Amino acid sequence: MRRAEERQLTVLHLVQPVDGGVARVVTDLVRAQAGAGLRPVVACPPGSPLAAGAAAAGARVRGWSATRAPGPRLAGEVAAARRIVRDCAPHVVHAHSAKAGLAGRIAVRGKVPTVFQPHAWSFEAVAGRTAELALGWERFGARWADHILCVSESERRTGQEAGIAARWSVIHNGIDLDRFRPGGPADRAAARASLPLLDAVAPDALLVVCVGRLTRQKGQDVLLDAWRRVDVPGARLVLVGDGPDRSGLEGAAPAGVLFTGASADVRPWIHAADVVVLPSRWEGMALAPLEAMACGRPVVLSDVGGARESLPPGDEEHLLVPPEDPVALAASLTALLTDPELREAVSRRALRHARAAFDVRRTAGAVAGLYQEIVSLSGPTMRKRTER
Repeated sequence: MRRAEERQLTVLHLVQPVDGGVARVVTDLVRAQAGAGLRPVVACPPGSPLAAGAAAAGARVRGWSATRAPGPRLAGEVAAARRIVRDCAPHVVHAHSAKAGLAGRIAVRGKVPTVFQPHAWSFEAVAGRTAELALGWERFGARWADHILCVSESERRTGQEAGIAARWSVIHNGIDLDRFRPGGPADRAAARASLPLLDAVAPDALLVVCVGRLTRQKGQDVLLDAWRRVDVPGARLVLVGDGPDRSGLEGAAPAGVLFTGASADVRPWIHAADVVVLPSRWEGMALAPLEAMACGRPVVLSDVGGARESLPPGDEEHLLVPPEDPVALAASLTALLTDPELREAVSRRALRHARAAFDVRRTAGAVAGLYQEIVSLSGPTMRKRTER
């Protein structure tokens, strides 16, 4: 058994955060990797949604009690990551997002082939001195990554233009097309009937759905401002997700906006929707719009990282708006809600595009190819070091 494990390419995914899009990316990736004969190990905070999801997807899970933000516990988190790397003896360390990228690269320091995947840059999320420190670290820490893996060309370009010197790879996010399948009018009706929160909503009411953590990044505050300007009788807005900004958003929401809280399965909400919207302030490449398009739903996105690369070519005029522009967002939503033929046309194009371009199996295959490349370039002495 031990010899069989040694022949498998072992990948240690070091991950924080453990919910939202990053958790879905990692879970889908390790499911595909386990199915393809790799040996994925996920190190993340124990008892988290990611820990449960990764185990169910076929990964070996190791507890790594890291907080989401840097702080006084960082030294202990680095030491714990170093112990996990030593115990697992991976061929590749794949660190996801800023915190794991920080702790993982300090722990390994290039002694094991390392991929860092930012999932949107940390310095875009902050301002002032904090942003300067985050960018300074990313410029320095790039030396300890064999490749920085970006999910969009725009994410890579942002890093490069910020002065990060790295060996870059761009592999678009993928989604499980067997789970996110097209749905017609019957699926829309069935989904609405299955969601208790919609009991008081008229069956023929137009429904706009936003799926995402309730945080400043996702821009739900901009959406609420835009929604006050959408004059479509009977239309309703639903925010699917939870997060630190929930209470403030609920307090600021116009009458009739629905908040679902966290949802383990967003598919019924996507099928219930007439339009899916994500007005983010920054992204690498968001998953929720890809999932919605794969289900045959039109999306409206703010023009941030990965958005243009997500959409069918030629639909930017209808589906893309400037970030933090509630007037433009309201106009785009109004146009789709009041024009059924336009809505149907962009839905068809979105469906074809998503199912042709964003299959997670293709993404996983490209990531596995990247692993093989960096392991082969590292040479046999690298593997000996990881087995000590």
